[in-house]
Amino acid sequence: MLFSESTAEAWRQRYGCEAPTGLPDLDLFLRHRSVRKFDERPVEEATVEGLMAAAQSASTSSNLQLWSAVSVQEPTRRAEIARLCADQAQVHQAPWFFAFLADHYRIRQAALAASINPAGLDYAEFAVMAFIDVSLAAERFVCAAESIGLGVCYIGALRNHPVEVAELLNLPKGTFGAFGLCVGYPSDEERGRIRPRLSQGAVWFRETYDQDVSTAEYDERMAPGYAKRGIDSSWSKHSGIRVDGEHMTGREVLLDYLRAQGFLLR
Repeated sequence: MLFSESTAEAWRQRYGCEAPTGLPDLDLFLRHRSVRKFDERPVEEATVEGLMAAAQSASTSSNLQLWSAVSVQEPTRRAEIARLCADQAQVHQAPWFFAFLADHYRIRQAALAASINPAGLDYAEFAVMAFIDVSLAAERFVCAAESIGLGVCYIGALRNHPVEVAELLNLPKGTFGAFGLCVGYPSDEERGRIRPRLSQGAVWFRETYDQDVSTAEYDERMAPGYAKRGIDSSWSKHSGIRVDGEHMTGREVLLDYLRAQGFLLR
């Protein structure tokens, strides 16, 4: 397996400190990273069927299973989906590429076939349920893939051109391409690293939310990595720019698109 950090080493890379005494063996989960270079080994169909079974084994609210996935393998369509995803090299190269969808279409059709009006799907609650379902399923897929030596890379840029993606993949009303996922065996040249994360104290609060939460310590830990990448900024500033509303890469239209697709109507 290309990535083989121990739990203790992965902890140090995540948090910049030693792991707590008694920490169980969680290396498989702690050494996750995005893989952007894949080798030419094929990932067999049976393997992918197993990974999809893992995804379908994830928890799903009320067993509604409000998600789907479209694999994109045909070369012309793959090239076009890559173009729509900011022309990222890993989308072109990965042995498998999936568009993971929030999906109300299937349950709507099932309800109508049972002579039931699925008007409740207009409510925000069911949109939230679909977004949660697709995220849980994809992450279960990812954990299963990594457990057998595969690498993955989530592709948020699937949301850059929602109308064009829907046309390319023949997505019906009631579906939404939430994110893409590249899957394959990491190339020997892959040097994806374990990225530091916020300290647990900045994300895990005991009993009540700590509104004095600070990210200053994380800014310090992220500084060397940013310097290597030529980013002259702190994490707080760099991330703040991402949420300033001026760098939306086309995603500023998502609310209108989601409503046109039947999500978040009330």
